[in-house]
This record gives sequence, structure tokens and C-alpha cells, in this order.
Amino acid sequence: MPTALITGIGGQDGSYLSEFLLDKGYRVVGTVPDDDPVNIDRVRHLLGRIEIVQDDLLDQDRIEMIFRDHRPDEVYNFAANSVLAASFQQPILATMVLAMGVTRILESIRKITPTARFFQASSSEIFGKPAEVPQSETTPFHPRNPYGVSKVYGHLMAMTYRENYGLFTCSGILYNHESPRRSPEFVTRKITRAAAMIRFGQSKELRLGNLEARRDWGFAGDYVQAMWLMLQQPKPDDYVIATGETHSVRELCEEAFSHVGLDYREFVVKEEESFRPPETAQLVGDPAKARRVLGWKREVSFRDLVRRMVDADLEAIRPK
Repeated sequence: MPTALITGIGGQDGSYLSEFLLDKGYRVVGTVPDDDPVNIDRVRHLLGRIEIVQDDLLDQDRIEMIFRDHRPDEVYNFAANSVLAASFQQPILATMVLAMGVTRILESIRKITPTARFFQASSSEIFGKPAEVPQSETTPFHPRNPYGVSKVYGHLMAMTYRENYGLFTCSGILYNHESPRRSPEFVTRKITRAAAMIRFGQSKELRLGNLEARRDWGFAGDYVQAMWLMLQQPKPDDYVIATGETHSVRELCEEAFSHVGLDYREFVVKEEESFRPPETAQLVGDPAKARRVLGWKREVSFRDLVRRMVDADLEAIRPK
């Protein structure tokens, strides 16, 4: 039975990956930053099947102790606050966790479990202001926020340990991936939850910024399969994981509200103060390499993704 260590197991990706690995017969050990119940809500249904330990990515000794205690065969690093605004509010903390945290994990692997295979959750934010559309594994980095800058550091550090120490390290350059387990501060979940609440008369409007902003949105459950596939290859490498298509916030609103029989135009209010600066180029990934090498492709369409999220929100807030 192989052992997988998942840092940040309480997040969206950690929960889907846990289910995926358990189905494949893995022993799953997950870390959370403390014992606050909010950090394990998404994996509460798995608590009898997974092991939870507390970590601190600012403490090298504590991380090494986890590696000595559990001796993982595979390591998946999701430890991060993926809300971009938070990285502006706390740039030093974001850098310490997102950048230096990766180095501490890699050092622990090098010293204690050098045969372990490592997956780093990289991000499309490493491209920020992209030099080309779509982006591939060779697109130059141009991050535009502390989160993206820190992700570049983690991405390059994983590459450095691969090239200098021979560790099996892979980075998945993940584009926006959503699910019913997405945090409510993300625009996708904000929209699907609002549609459900308005449908049940629990809200009257949804205030949003730029409805024409476009994103490459996929389903998180599909993306964790790509992560696992990377670590099953004969050689480590980095891959863009994306759908290769973009949709606007307006399209997302239309799909979500129409699914509950409503016209989004009657409820969505433009909020000028929420507008972001105009985007000069689109963040959209080219998943050709992942398709060719890993045999991976997304299964859930944009439409089905939005409907799944709306259905989950309807069920969560449905009057009893």
C-alpha cells in the first residue's frame, strides 16, 4: 500500500485527490495548519479512512518529523491561500508559505525520503501578463501579484531539486479549476450560490465587477487525475493542466441562473468598484502536452461544471 502525503488536504484539491487515491488503494496522510475544524470540513466524510496531522510550513523541524513518521512514497503540495487578494494583504506570509514552504518540503524529501515523488501545485498566475496566447510549458513567466511571484519561486525550486539532486519533482501549471467545494469568495461559487439563494427567495441581487472577464475554467475532480498521472510517469516533468478554452463571467451567470429558471439580467448588478484593470491578454492554457504524454483530458464541460455547482448550492440551502 503506497503512502501519499497531501499538504493542505482540507482544501478543494486535497479533498478530491484524497478520494481519488483512496479508491486506488493508497494510505493517505494529510496535513492541516492547525486543529481548527474549518480546515477539515471538505474531508470530514473521509476521517475514518485518512490520517490528519498538524503541520507548520514555517518550521523545518516539524516538517521533517512528519516525513520521518510517515515515510511517504508520493507528496502533493497544496498548502496555500489561493485567494489572490490575500497575497496583497499579507505578502510576507504568502511568500513564506508559498515559496519557502516548498523549499522546506523539498529539503525534507532530499534528506529523509529521496525516492519519494513530489507534485507541486503551480499556477497559471506564474504567467500573469502572458507573452502569448494560449500558454504552454515554455511560455515566459510574468507574474503580477505576490501569489504568482511566490508560485514562480516554488515552480523553479522544484525544477532545481530535480536537476541538481535527481529528485522526482513535477509541477502542474493549474488553470482555474472549480467545484461545489470551492470557497465562497471565488467568483464561480459566488455566482452559483447567489443563483440558488435568489431561486429560494433568500436574496434579491448579485453584485459583480467586470462581466466580460474571461477565464479557463475546469473541474477540480478532473485535474487531480492529471496530478496523479504525472507521478506515474517514468520521468518527471512539468505540465499545463487546463481546458484550452475560456468563458466570460457573463456566460457563467447566464448558465447558472438559467439552470434555476431565472434571467441573470434581472438580478446581476454591475459594481464599478469591483472592476479590475483591463486584461491585455487572456490566461488560457494549452494542455496538448498533458494529452500527449499523460493521456489526460478533461471530462466535465463548462456547462456541466456550472450546473453541478448550482445543484450543490440548491441542496445546501434548500428550505427543510
